Amino acid sequence: MTIHPTAIVDPKAQIADDVEIGAYSIIGPNVSIDSGSWIGPHVVIEGHTRIGKNNRVFQFCSLGAMPQDLKYAGEPTRLEIGDNNTIREFCTFNTGTVQDGGVTRIGNDNWIMAYVHIAHDCQVGSHIILANNATLAGHVHLGDWVFLGGFTSVHQFVIVGEHAMTAFASAVAQDIPAYVTAHGNRAVPSGINAEGMKRRGFTPEQIRRVRNAYKTLYRQGLSYDEAKAAILAEAGEGHAELEPFVRFFGQSARGIIR
Repeated sequence: MTIHPTAIVDPKAQIADDVEIGAYSIIGPNVSIDSGSWIGPHVVIEGHTRIGKNNRVFQFCSLGAMPQDLKYAGEPTRLEIGDNNTIREFCTFNTGTVQDGGVTRIGNDNWIMAYVHIAHDCQVGSHIILANNATLAGHVHLGDWVFLGGFTSVHQFVIVGEHAMTAFASAVAQDIPAYVTAHGNRAVPSGINAEGMKRRGFTPEQIRRVRNAYKTLYRQGLSYDEAKAAILAEAGEGHAELEPFVRFFGQSARGIIR
C-alpha cells in the first residue's frame, strides 16, 4: 500500500496491498478496498463500505456516510461499489436503510462526475454516466448504460430503464422507460437514444424496432397497459433489443413520464 503519512486508516479496514490513499483521507474500520484502487486526498470513506477493483475516487468525496433518512437508527447498512468506476470530486454516496434492502449499490465501469449525490438504497447499474450535479433521491434504480445530464434530479423510487438518457437540468418524477430520452421540468419523453445505440453496436433494424416500441408507447393513442402488451408480444418473438423493455415493465410501479 502507498498511504500518505497524513491519511488516517483504521487498522481494522481491509485494504489491498497495492491501494493508494492520498493526503488527509480518512478510512473507517468497516471499509474494504480491493486491488488497483486509488483514493485521492481529502476523501472520507466510512460505514460498512466495500469498494471493488481499479476504482478512482477523487478529492473531497464522502462515501458510506449514514443515510439522510429520519427513520435511520444506526443499523449496519451498507454501500457496495463495483469495479473500474471513476468517481470525481465532491461526490456523496450514502449507505442503505433497513426499510429497503439495506444496501446502496453501484455497479461497474461507471463514470460519475463532480458533485453527484447517490442517496440511500439506490441501485445503480453499470456503464452509466452521471454528469455534474446529477442527484438521485432514495431508492432510485438506474439500468445499465443510462446517461443523466448535468443537474438532473430524480425523485425517490423512480426507475430509469436501460439505455435511457436525460437532458441538462431534467426533473424526473416518474419512471423513464428503456431507451427513452427525456427533458424538462417535469421531464417529458423526446424520442429514443438512437445515437447511444449506434455507439454500442445496435443494428439499424434493432434501432427501428426500438423506435417502433417508443411509438407504441407514446404515439398510437394506446393505454399504458395496451402498449405494454403490444411491446411484450413483440419481445416474445425473440428480439433481444426489446428485452430491456421487458425488464423495465417488470419493475416499474410509479407510472411513466408522459
